Order: sequence, then C-alpha cells, then structure tokens
Amino acid sequence: MFNLGMPELLLILAVALLVIGPRKLPELARALGKGLAEFKRATRDLHQSLDEPGEPGEIDQPSEESPTDPTTKDSEGHG
Repeated sequence: MFNLGMPELLLILAVALLVIGPRKLPELARALGKGLAEFKRATRDLHQSLDEPGEPGEIDQPSEESPTDPTTKDSEGHG
C-alpha cells in the first residue's frame, strides 16, 4: 500500500519518539493497534454479512406493478 521499508519505519519511529515522548508512545501505539483491530473486525463482519444469503423474501421482492409470472394478465387486459 505505502511500500515502506525498514529505514522509513525507523525514521517515523524516531520522529514520533521526539514529538510524542517516550512515556506516551506505548500508549499511543496500543490505542492505534486496538483501533486497527476493531476496523479489521468490522470490515470482516461487513464482508460476511454481504456474502450470507438473506432470509427468503427478505431481499429483491418483486413489486406488484411488474408481475414475474408470464401467465398473469397486465393492467390493460392483454396477455
């Protein structure tokens, strides 16, 4: 995605250590890890809910205006 190598990660860590400080950095990393884990979990749940078939009649019910049975007559009496 971002194609970061080891030197780039070390530079980011050094800047974060200078800006945030050594006491807050583990807390921030822990919060970031928990947030990413929750995002992955929500994404996985969404994919599973989209892949599962719904209850019969729950999705894509035909409207009364457009009958799907070819033996029924249309509103003008043809058919």
